[in-house]
Amino acid sequence: MKHEILEKNIGLMALVMILAVSIGGLTQIVPLFFQDVTNEPVDGLKPYTALQLEGRDIYIREGCVGCHSQMIRPFRAETERYGHYSVAGESVWDHPFLWGSKRTGPDLARVGGRYSDEWHRAHLYNPRNVVPESIMPAYPWLVEQSLDGKDTAKKMSALRALGVPYSDEDVAGAGDAVKGKSEMDALVAYLQVLGTAVKNKR
Repeated sequence: MKHEILEKNIGLMALVMILAVSIGGLTQIVPLFFQDVTNEPVDGLKPYTALQLEGRDIYIREGCVGCHSQMIRPFRAETERYGHYSVAGESVWDHPFLWGSKRTGPDLARVGGRYSDEWHRAHLYNPRNVVPESIMPAYPWLVEQSLDGKDTAKKMSALRALGVPYSDEDVAGAGDAVKGKSEMDALVAYLQVLGTAVKNKR
């Protein structure tokens, strides 16, 4: 009888469902806040340099994350293709996280150091120059657009407030470190650091 009352009252049913999902979600999520494996950086992890940080923002701006995940799942098919599976400690200083699940293009979690800077430049300028069957759009304007560095220090300061260990020197020199560099330089710098904190196990 009580069950029938619940089923016939849509408002009460919705409230009970929200309560059940909330309790279930909290029991899975809250413990993660207290586990070192999700909160502590992996050995060898370094904060992004000023140029890499600008490159990451360009990566987000251009929508790269819409087609490329940065999350290798712990399955043999993925680790054999991409390398060691992704671990939370690699991304503790990433704001926002870019793990994702969309793979129109290959996963980029371990792309750092896999190709030369020149390969990345050619690929970003026109992907068909190096991968004839690629459906990725070209980004030739990245070569022409330069960084002015006026907001780089502010970005670093904001990230430092979130726990990224940037020093005063890092923040003070951020603008000069990127000023005059092309957006292509920044994006390549970012791609070349992806996954390098965890040794690639192929």
